[in-house]
Amino acid sequence: MRIAVTSQNFRTITGHAGKTRRFLILEAGAEGATEIERLDLPAGMSLHDYHGDDHPLFMLGLDALLTQGAGQGFVQRMSRQGVVVHTTSATDPFEAATMLAAGKLLPAARPHEH
Repeated sequence: MRIAVTSQNFRTITGHAGKTRRFLILEAGAEGATEIERLDLPAGMSLHDYHGDDHPLFMLGLDALLTQGAGQGFVQRMSRQGVVVHTTSATDPFEAATMLAAGKLLPAARPHEH
């Protein structure tokens, strides 16, 4: 399972998915997760700012995206690309990706507010 994780610091899962420009790209299975790429986008390339269907995030063959917070518009936009968004209060990207790939329930996310 290929999973993008919103991570402004490349260490923990962060929120505000639509405004995030840094993502860890992980390959995950029930036995663990491995980092395969880091996406560090320039200013103006967050999904909040960029509206094309050729966004670099859409070119990675993702199955899922993990974040601590996302608005409904972000979730719908990712869904149109075949990517399921999962929100969680978890902070460890590798542990959360492994849980997701194994079909385990992730810790609930805090409500998203604007």
